[in-house]
Amino acid sequence: MTVGIPKEIKNNESRVGMTPAGVFELVKNNHTVYVQSGAGEGSGFFNQDYQQAGATILDTIGQVYAMSDMIVKVKEPIAEEYHLIQEGQIVFTYFHFASSEALTKAMIRSKSICIAYETVEDEDGTLPLLTPMSEVAGRMAIQQGAKYLEKPVKGKGVLLGGVPGVSPGRVLVLGAGTVGIQAAKMAAGLGAQVTILDVNMKRLRYVNDIMPSHVITGFSNEFNIRKYIKTHDLIIGGVLLKGAKAPNLITRDMLKDMHPGTVIVDVAVDQGGCVETTKPTTHEDPIYIIDDVVHYCVANMPGAVPYTSTVALTNVTLPYVLKLANMGWRSACKLDKSLEKGLNVVEGEVVYKEIAETFQLEPVMA
Repeated sequence: MTVGIPKEIKNNESRVGMTPAGVFELVKNNHTVYVQSGAGEGSGFFNQDYQQAGATILDTIGQVYAMSDMIVKVKEPIAEEYHLIQEGQIVFTYFHFASSEALTKAMIRSKSICIAYETVEDEDGTLPLLTPMSEVAGRMAIQQGAKYLEKPVKGKGVLLGGVPGVSPGRVLVLGAGTVGIQAAKMAAGLGAQVTILDVNMKRLRYVNDIMPSHVITGFSNEFNIRKYIKTHDLIIGGVLLKGAKAPNLITRDMLKDMHPGTVIVDVAVDQGGCVETTKPTTHEDPIYIIDDVVHYCVANMPGAVPYTSTVALTNVTLPYVLKLANMGWRSACKLDKSLEKGLNVVEGEVVYKEIAETFQLEPVMA
């Protein structure tokens, strides 16, 4: 199979779909790999690295798409790429379809095979291809939140860890999944007081067992959220509904209950956000302020640490890429039920139930 690695063209996205080590494994399995010139530079991987691994370097993104049976990316295709995707071509990347009707319709029109990293699901319900980026985003959420709590960038002027004689900052984490736990771990490590909310008592018991005593748990409901947002300095949105749009746990009217300079970092922005006032931002222009509340809603947070993110992503995606390349998508998905759950749009039809429901379409069996 021919596998293409294009350069990401989303704003400030420096990750790349595969490391040279991943390319080496594909070539070792007798596959041809095309890498767009400069695709890996933002992550610290250069053309010569890919050539030494056995890849062929192509000058343009159009050439990569035109010559490849499968495209391996990081982020969803943007409008400039829609026309490049071919009928029957496998596109393996993060899609987050539920947050974009335009993207969904474009991929339906392309009649390509869209396999989404974020819905590949193991038997135990874990999401192996989403986990490493959720780990990165969860940890980064605290780094960014701590920065935007500073007064020069309109925050409350609170140091999360406090100092002797001054209470530490308070962090509210919505969701005890991978993002939430990583965020809580980082915040606790800085010395902040952390409250983590979830509707799953098993997750809350787990958090209670592994976290230090200054991390407390609470059941997530509107009453508790309204109570906690009044007293916390930094709020992390880490809610995920697999393949579906995130619920609005914080509504516009709740902002008035927060202290001026409170910071919200909505990691769920890729799935529409769990805050009603969330809108996607970029690393170039990451924040906006509504009702004196600072919103940080960068839709590709791990893109700010591309070396770490690219290596972590290739570690988990490569086994699936190899299956798809070795067997073709039909056989690979038939034999690997985890990979089969990654099928979102196939040959012009939406095959993932939650996406179909989001846009009031009739799901079709793959």
